[in-house]
Amino acid sequence: MNNRRGLTAVLATLITFSLSATPVLANPGNGNGGGHGNKAANQGNNGNGHKGNAGQKTEHRKNGGKPDHVESDISYAVARQLAVNLGLTGYQSLPPGIAKNLTRGKPLPPGIAKKTVPASMLGQLPYYPGYEWKIVGDNLVLIALSTAVVTAIINGVFD
Repeated sequence: MNNRRGLTAVLATLITFSLSATPVLANPGNGNGGGHGNKAANQGNNGNGHKGNAGQKTEHRKNGGKPDHVESDISYAVARQLAVNLGLTGYQSLPPGIAKNLTRGKPLPPGIAKKTVPASMLGQLPYYPGYEWKIVGDNLVLIALSTAVVTAIINGVFD
């Protein structure tokens, strides 16, 4: 009878360890799921086709992608021409000490004066979700909203 009890205890221990080890051996995921979960939840009303404004974008702005190639999306000449045509010239440049701190890839220096780009010009600039264009001194600057990191600088657009 002791032998049977010992065998039961060993089996119970093995089953416990094997069940508790299964989650440890599983793939942690890390975002590698492919994004196909709950697929059926968004498939209601598939028979309607393209009626109304369902598939149309209401905002027609340039690019709409990532700011990886800002230099190829807008050049100094294009930005300067927009500023001149809209009468957005005559801004003072930044003092040398502050201008030195305004660099791409670093956070916007605290206390630096930044102005919102007028809507008339903003509509003609490339659009990047999560980023915004600002006027800093006489420069046109693209800033990440969440981190305030300077992504691109076009110098002297508004002088």
